[in-house]
Amino acid sequence: MSKSITETAGIDVSKRKLDVALAAGPDRLQASNDPAGYQQIESWLREHGVERVGLEASGHYEAAVAAHLRRVGFCVVLLDPAQVKGFRRFKKKRAKNDKIDARLIAVATADMEPDSIRPAPDERLAPWAEHLTLIEQIGEDISRLKTRRDRYSLPAHKRYLETEITRLSRRRDREIVRLLAKLRRHPDLALKLDLLESIPGLGPLTALSFVLRMPELGRMTRAEAAALVGVAPFDDESGEHTGERHIAGGRKRLRRSIYQAAFSASQRWNPILLALYKRLIAKGKHHKVATVACARKLVEIANAILARATPWQDKAVTP
Repeated sequence: MSKSITETAGIDVSKRKLDVALAAGPDRLQASNDPAGYQQIESWLREHGVERVGLEASGHYEAAVAAHLRRVGFCVVLLDPAQVKGFRRFKKKRAKNDKIDARLIAVATADMEPDSIRPAPDERLAPWAEHLTLIEQIGEDISRLKTRRDRYSLPAHKRYLETEITRLSRRRDREIVRLLAKLRRHPDLALKLDLLESIPGLGPLTALSFVLRMPELGRMTRAEAAALVGVAPFDDESGEHTGERHIAGGRKRLRRSIYQAAFSASQRWNPILLALYKRLIAKGKHHKVATVACARKLVEIANAILARATPWQDKAVTP
């Protein structure tokens, strides 16, 4: 039995409880999803010589226990639900309950190569990323209200919606200022923001998305960065079949923010993206295909600028 298997456990997460199982061995534990439960799990894992712990992303209910285990020295691996589902199918496991899932997560975590496990995230970023989500959701509420406004004809109703739009817009602007101020108290994050905002067409919200939702940026290849965002096209070929390439996966909110920024920048603000968009359209590419290509190029530019720690220059060489 390999060393990594004997030192690995999995946790199935729900709102109120946590089921823990070893990748090897019958021992199991059930604890409450609260600080007392985290202490109980920590002691149990140490008793069993566990070093690596896998959890399935579960509607943010896993965040607190993952943060606690990282803080006390465990290697924590957060698995996408699609990974766990695919591993279940690979292992041909049909039965499903919390105890079975915990063991499956443990085995899937033990099977991961060490170089595929990302380092622990910066603990400072999680509350700020939550603040950014609030800002984005306020923006989504504003968009919905604008759609509703266009469907009403009575002046009183339209005035009410206009008032709500104005109120939320002001609130969103205030929250952006507050979040930027929080990050700028930290010199390393302030530098990242300045470097990213030097890129034409990349505003404060997109800079915040890069810094908070993609802290790895600047320490990876252009292909890795594009795949992590979800703007890298994947092949669809088999034998004589050659299908269209499609983007997939990635970090949803980050991808949406970058796509919106790329759309704006490629129409007016960024000379590299503007030239790329026009060239692709001239070749007959669909507008969305050209915009996705610009989003990928924007990620590459941001990655290169952070890697070099050099702000945008008008004669910048395409990364």
